[in-house]
Amino acid sequence: MKRSKLIFSVTILAAAGLLLSACGSGSSNSGSKDDAVVDVFNIKVETKDQLDELAKKYEASHEGVKINVTTVGGGQDANAALQSKFSSGDEPSVFLLGGLADVEKWGDSLADLSDTKLAETAIEGTLDGATKDGKVYGLPMNIEGFGFLINKELFKKAGVDVEAIKSYEDFEKAVKTLDSKKDNLEMKAVFGFSAKEFWVVSQYSAHFVSPEFDNNLQKIYDAKTIDFKYGDQFKKYTDLINKYNVQPILSLDYSTSVEEDFANDQVAIVHQGNWIVPTLNSLDPEFTKEKLGILPLYVQDETDGKIAAGAPWYWGVNKNKDEKVVEASKDFLEWLYTDKEAMKVVTEEMEFIPAYTNFSSDSIQDPTSKDIFNYLSDGKVVPWGHNQYPDGFSQTQFYPEFQKYLNGDISWDELITTSKEAWIADRK
Repeated sequence: MKRSKLIFSVTILAAAGLLLSACGSGSSNSGSKDDAVVDVFNIKVETKDQLDELAKKYEASHEGVKINVTTVGGGQDANAALQSKFSSGDEPSVFLLGGLADVEKWGDSLADLSDTKLAETAIEGTLDGATKDGKVYGLPMNIEGFGFLINKELFKKAGVDVEAIKSYEDFEKAVKTLDSKKDNLEMKAVFGFSAKEFWVVSQYSAHFVSPEFDNNLQKIYDAKTIDFKYGDQFKKYTDLINKYNVQPILSLDYSTSVEEDFANDQVAIVHQGNWIVPTLNSLDPEFTKEKLGILPLYVQDETDGKIAAGAPWYWGVNKNKDEKVVEASKDFLEWLYTDKEAMKVVTEEMEFIPAYTNFSSDSIQDPTSKDIFNYLSDGKVVPWGHNQYPDGFSQTQFYPEFQKYLNGDISWDELITTSKEAWIADRK
């Protein structure tokens, strides 16, 4: 804005304020929009439009508060962007935490949210990834679950009864049956595991790592060593995937795997979570209603299958902001998950599985997300353990070695040995 326009604007605003005061108004708007500015740093790019709209709705009903939403992600390095914000002094008021490591990293900036209404109504277990020394420093954004997402229609056409899969052996048999029918079904392969994406590999590993630590996030985070207790099952699943996957497996990215192959009946199984539901709905709404399903992995017990589910992200509030901004930040978050209109956006447009007990399970939109919610309710889940790995372990140490194994460059024993050593080194 040019200086002349700025002076003009300030003059008009000042005059307006004097006029309201002269009229004896009980609630002045003079500068009220700037009384509390809440800067929200969002890394869930798929929620950008909805969060922007919710911010506007909140402003309309909360005089004196301005909500600015910055969304970074979708190919951009969100962690680097957040670090840059703090380093430059342009700290956000509200930002997302990925687990206990982030709670420790940003601890000097995090407000204690233990006494908030959302902390009281959070579903049991969903606060674990943001709780330290008995205090809650993050409020769950939502619940997400992952495992083997399947195309039930392809299973049916291959003569495989999904409901009859009750063990690893059943699953392996189903995979081989699908493979034998892939030409008739015009499939590329059974699996579309996107091994090009480190985060897919990291999430996949959680099925086999979390049980070693009693599915306890704090134990994973505190662990100085790792034994890969369930390494045999890890290897069995990995070899099965690699054998019946779209090749070259190391070149298969998320977009090709999900948006092209899975959505177009080219593969029957991907390792993903309910976050792909909006994408599938945008391509073919009937897919999520009629075809999409989820299968667990059998790790600790040959017949006791579990998916991974929990709160992957937590809203943190910057305690170093002015008190009015801190309070407005808390209120905005509470409004997101308690206001009736906002709640509808959360479940119907963002298509979240809610992490709070004031939501009804009937509000969950798609069948697979309801299945995930039921798995969680029944205790048939392992947590998002990979978010508690040593800093950098997944992306820079385990992932490259895992790729080498898939490519036949190293043995499984070499992968495990190298990963154990890296874990120990990272925890020192």
